[in-house]
Amino acid sequence: MTQITVLVMGTPTDRQREMLPEQLGPEVRVASAANAAGFRAADLAAGRVLFVWSGSPEDVASVMKAAPLLEWIHVRFAGLDRVLFPELIESPIPLTNGKGVFSQSLGEFVMLGVLYFAKDVPRMWRAKAERRWDVFDVREARSETIGIVGHGDIGRAVARRAKAFGMRVLALRRNTAARAGDEDVDRIYGSAELHAMLAECDYVAVTAPLTPDTEGLMGPAEFAAMKPTAIIMNVGRGPVINEAAMIEALRNKQIAGAWLDVFEAEPLPSDSPLWGMDNVFLSPHCADNTRDWLDDAVRFFAGQFGRWKRGEPLKNIVDKQAGY
Repeated sequence: MTQITVLVMGTPTDRQREMLPEQLGPEVRVASAANAAGFRAADLAAGRVLFVWSGSPEDVASVMKAAPLLEWIHVRFAGLDRVLFPELIESPIPLTNGKGVFSQSLGEFVMLGVLYFAKDVPRMWRAKAERRWDVFDVREARSETIGIVGHGDIGRAVARRAKAFGMRVLALRRNTAARAGDEDVDRIYGSAELHAMLAECDYVAVTAPLTPDTEGLMGPAEFAAMKPTAIIMNVGRGPVINEAAMIEALRNKQIAGAWLDVFEAEPLPSDSPLWGMDNVFLSPHCADNTRDWLDDAVRFFAGQFGRWKRGEPLKNIVDKQAGY
């Protein structure tokens, strides 16, 4: 049996390094390196699959140039804005990503945000800290509308959970043709209808990938189109939201609050006004860091590898021109 060499670039933990040979099978040689320069020339010459655990576009480009037998590239993560480069976009080598592996946790995180604001959890915490019995009315999620900007895999995970809470669910995407997941959505909007959707929403969940078309998509005009009682939420990519415009909208009470897991610059700078805003909840880009998230990434790659080895269609083939 011919041995297959799989190149793993990046620094998985010891546990994931041990999982890979077990998951891929005895006929597979796993060659690991922290970056492109760390691979042996013989491994690059034999490499047929590249699993990008982490690494720069320059590293991926170097491996592509030095690995003439390379047939498929898989990246562990879902977002591709930090890995795509012209040579990869133009290359016939298929690229797949980890889309779907982390979406369920992100869907849950969005619903946590809905409940956080609907039940006014900050008010409850303040009353507890002051030992004050503060009775007030709370809102029900089922009476509110959530709009999803970018109805991909994460967006569908949000829609499924929001619909289970009885919410009215709206979704915006480039292609409005019917597809799986639409059963959880009350109305689909095309890209040009963003402002019309925003005007309807109590919550706006940004789940879009970062591409040239989506960078800064949520800017001053978009915040002006939102209700003053609306909450902006971001679990996609930070730069999809114009952060300065969002901060201004929050300061001016143009919108009511923000629920954020991703930011334009990460880690979020210590001098960012977002840290001190009482109508903002933020987390350090860890909403999908579940107990098993890295193990799940290995298992997904192993499943993909089995499909590739059997000649079956791969899941999550990236449209490299579109960027997702």
